[in-house]
Amino acid sequence: MKIRTTRAGVVAVTTATSAVVAATLATAPAAFAAPAAPAAPADHGAVASALASKLGAQTAGSFIEAGKLVVTVTDADAAQTVRAAGAVPKTVARSGAELNRVMDALKRDATVPGTAWAVDADSNQVLLTMDSSVKGAALAKVRAAAAEHGAAVRTERVAGTFKKFTLGGEAIRTGGSRCSLGFNARSGSTYYFVTAGHCTNIGSTWTDGSGRVLGTRYASSFPGNDYGVVRYTSTPTDTRGAVSLYGSGTRDITSAGNATVGQTVYRSGSTTGYHSGRVTALNQTVNYAEGSVYGMIRTTVCAEPGDSGGSLFAGSTALGLTSGGSGNCSWGGTTFFQPVTEVLNRYGLSVY
Repeated sequence: MKIRTTRAGVVAVTTATSAVVAATLATAPAAFAAPAAPAAPADHGAVASALASKLGAQTAGSFIEAGKLVVTVTDADAAQTVRAAGAVPKTVARSGAELNRVMDALKRDATVPGTAWAVDADSNQVLLTMDSSVKGAALAKVRAAAAEHGAAVRTERVAGTFKKFTLGGEAIRTGGSRCSLGFNARSGSTYYFVTAGHCTNIGSTWTDGSGRVLGTRYASSFPGNDYGVVRYTSTPTDTRGAVSLYGSGTRDITSAGNATVGQTVYRSGSTTGYHSGRVTALNQTVNYAEGSVYGMIRTTVCAEPGDSGGSLFAGSTALGLTSGGSGNCSWGGTTFFQPVTEVLNRYGLSVY
């Protein structure tokens, strides 16, 4: 049977794999049904990144509100720069440099498994999150570290525990472990796919659901980051530049970019299919039991074990790779993503 490789979590579409996908979709809870195919969004991410570089410490982040890009600023000159770029300025008390110093202090004093933190641009605070595993002396330690910074830190508890989304099974496989393919990429005439680093750490040779060898590990980074690169064993002639929307067609991916807080995003993965949500933080630190990762995208998109490495995108723009989080697609939760631009830039790759 001919194998068709896509950028979705399912690499090979075979009769058996199709049956698994159909069963997964049939049992998906109504509250988290697959969304309609997304329209291409305005490129707020590019504007936000350009302003962040230009303003430096004069901004403490940005977010989307009512369809408009809102950029925090600390003075009138920065506000004028934001207006000139077509965005909305919001004057805040704490600079980005101040909030980054707070996060550095939390890294020193509050790094325990089950904690996560990032700047909440809207409230101009650092949001410190603790999952249900943070208890006793660890909880006291984290709360004391947060209290050192007064109103600059806001704390919250979330149900479940932060974990990597890896599971034994089918899709892209190494040994008995299953993950999801993120995006196909290339450098010249050499072809690769990117996925989660905690997946590529597990094994070197990767196969599709039928056991056909796809390629071998080229690079892997976890913890610290959570990305991996697999080089195709031979030049693939049947890869497609599209993400599966699991029953809603496909979405062609033509570029890679940066996420924006408040942005509506979409995820495709081999366990739970196609789901949508919202970006709630950037530059997120997550402390898994296996180690800490930095610079992540935090979202409200649900995910489950086996979705690791799968695609996060908006319109035709690749944004991230599924890392882990808490919760599931029955009652929701928090999911973290590795920004895809980091691995593409690191290895000189481009999506196609």
